[in-house]
Amino acid sequence: MIIENTYFEGNVKSLGYETGEGKSTVGVIDAGEYTFGTAQLEIMHVIEGTLTVLLPHNTEWKTFEKGSRFTVPANSSFSVKTLVQTAYLCQYR
Repeated sequence: MIIENTYFEGNVKSLGYETGEGKSTVGVIDAGEYTFGTAQLEIMHVIEGTLTVLLPHNTEWKTFEKGSRFTVPANSSFSVKTLVQTAYLCQYR
């Protein structure tokens, strides 16, 4: 089953699905700054656009371009900001 998700008053939208490897979402983040919480380890792939990310236990923001990825530990939070609509794939493991 495909699940629709909407966050931050419609500024982040995704479609969730599940494979043999686990749950994933594919979505779009509108321009802005957002903070997400995690329950599981998350592997975030930037499909199109650019995300600037503040990862847990870090004090400096790091930019991830199209084709790159970053990992966020379970039970933590991270912030992202972008100037353009950015597409992503998030794998929950």
